[in-house]
Amino acid sequence: MPTIYSGSWVGIFSVDTGIIVLRDLYILILNDTQKVSARLNTDNSYMARALELAQQAADVGEVPVGAVVVKDGEVIGEGYNQPISCGDPTAHAEIIAIRNAAALVNNYRLTGCELYVTIEPCTMCVGAMVHARIKRIIFGAAEARAGALQSQLQLMDGDYYNHVIEWHGGVLADQCGAVMRDFFREKRK
Repeated sequence: MPTIYSGSWVGIFSVDTGIIVLRDLYILILNDTQKVSARLNTDNSYMARALELAQQAADVGEVPVGAVVVKDGEVIGEGYNQPISCGDPTAHAEIIAIRNAAALVNNYRLTGCELYVTIEPCTMCVGAMVHARIKRIIFGAAEARAGALQSQLQLMDGDYYNHVIEWHGGVLADQCGAVMRDFFREKRK
């Protein structure tokens, strides 16, 4: 089959299909672009809610981290940092959101759920997400001192867990990082 070059378009000509290959490729790219755009809008929306929860933590003197658990487009669990308020070192935003989601669905396994959190999760929280079978972690800002996905550790890069979680960071990263910086700047005054 001859290859046709026309401006920036490249297609494979076939008597049977004409330039259908080119058209199908264009439609495929367009559909993928629309899906990515919709996914980014969705991620931004849930991260905005996590930021609201982080502000609630800051308002009561806790480190401002917020988390949201989503299943099939519905929020099923929320939390913000409360170790000081609860006297519980495990009361991180992610853990509280997971506990609330598990209570709602009456199952400790949160298969198919996504967890949005304003800051890259720590080792404990990533471990809890593995046990809960979270499908996807989306975080805002990296956590240079304790981040367990990319910053200090890369816990999901190995093949030693019985469950692997898809993850990505950087969603509303500037806003998420600013909440933390502002909180600690105020604490140092």
